[in-house]
Amino acid sequence: MKLASYNIQHAYHYVEKKINFEALAKAIVALGADVVGLNEVRGEGTHPEYTAQTETLSRLTGMPYFFFAKAIDTKGGPYGNALLSRIPILAAEVIPIPDPSPRAYSGYYETRCILKAALAGGFTVLVTHFGLNPDEQESAVRTLLPHLADQKCILMGDFNLTPESPLLAPIRARMTDAATRFSGERLSYPSDAPTRKIDYLFVSRDLALTAADIPPTVVSDHRPHTAEIS
Repeated sequence: MKLASYNIQHAYHYVEKKINFEALAKAIVALGADVVGLNEVRGEGTHPEYTAQTETLSRLTGMPYFFFAKAIDTKGGPYGNALLSRIPILAAEVIPIPDPSPRAYSGYYETRCILKAALAGGFTVLVTHFGLNPDEQESAVRTLLPHLADQKCILMGDFNLTPESPLLAPIRARMTDAATRFSGERLSYPSDAPTRKIDYLFVSRDLALTAADIPPTVVSDHRPHTAEIS
């Protein structure tokens, strides 16, 4: 099975500076993944640019199973994470990540969520997007840990953390980081000239990682992260 995690920046093309579903779908298809977790996805809303992006990408990529997990309602419409899959999605839910209260930092805060899906074959897939501030990230880790399964579990997303962050330690204690299969350094952001890795794929210990990569794809502001398991 091939996996991919991709922050798509609501299908906004990083070079063209406009929404381009066709270019994004082409990039997703080129990954050859069976399961794709997406971050920064818009749903249908009142603003004309808030359309059913998950359904559009499902149609354009030929990945028939999909689920959109709303984290917030913006002024234009819903916004959150999504899952595209060639494997049937048997059930899916949205797990809210509690906002820190009080806020400990002066930076930008945004309510986040975890998409949790059960796929045919007994797989649990978790797709998430952590906040920018340490207290948001701590809340995300606390919320995430009880949902990790010891078998057939896949976790992916934009964590807004670099690999040396101690907040990743409790996840690594239970799961394997796909980056262990990299041949050399792989960075994910920004896509045209990446300076850091903030996107991740983790799998439970029973799944064997056979390959992983962050291909030099420049469509979103992030590069996608892929992994192959058996």
